[in-house]
Amino acid sequence: MRINSAMILAAGLGTRMRPITETLPKPLVEVAGKPLIAYSLEALDRIGVTSIVANVHYLAPMLTKWLKDWPGAEIAISDETETLLDSGGGIVKALPQLGPYPFLVLNADTFWLEDPDAGSDNLARMADQFDPAIMDIMMMTARLDQATGHTGAGDFTIDPEGRLARYRGSGDPVIYAGALVLSPHIFDAISEPKFSLNRCFDAAIESGRLFGAPMLGHWLTVGTPAAIGEAEAAMSAYLNGSASSTGHRPNR
Repeated sequence: MRINSAMILAAGLGTRMRPITETLPKPLVEVAGKPLIAYSLEALDRIGVTSIVANVHYLAPMLTKWLKDWPGAEIAISDETETLLDSGGGIVKALPQLGPYPFLVLNADTFWLEDPDAGSDNLARMADQFDPAIMDIMMMTARLDQATGHTGAGDFTIDPEGRLARYRGSGDPVIYAGALVLSPHIFDAISEPKFSLNRCFDAAIESGRLFGAPMLGHWLTVGTPAAIGEAEAAMSAYLNGSASSTGHRPNR
């Protein structure tokens, strides 16, 4: 299906990234010469999504100015300066700007490199595969061997039909790779202003309506200053490896 709008979750405090984030919001921390949030915006631009909302909280004026100066789509701001609403509450606050139809949600502080042999971008495939008749949420997932910067055993398991369940120590774990397609009706029964998206994940699992979209490429999360160099080295290795094996580099 056609996805016309997207939310970028950009209101986090970035405390683990100190001292860099003492003067800079985490979405503006640069990796390989580019702010983290720029990777999400470029991914949306590649599939033609131009209606974008980003929430802001920590060092909001700095991030808001950067977003206003972004040369691509015009980005609406959902201001959480007064109260940080967590991942789910932040989306609900922005729903009037996002519209009534399924939309994308991206994390501002994780990103991925596309597989040059895939034929289409990960977000485009998610939009094509999302079926609101049987799905409430489609989540991009990555295997552990596709990830740099992730710590922990994994988040979910995926069955042959694509349905996700929480990883409980058995089966092959996958990581939530920071991108979703979701139907806004999943928030209808929630009245609290502040809550985590994990609540929606669990509800969708219970009803069999949380599906995974295995990503093609390499996923990166950068949680600390020391992890920046690790991410840049992994990016260089992936891009150079892809170029040598295919004759061209993946989109960045």
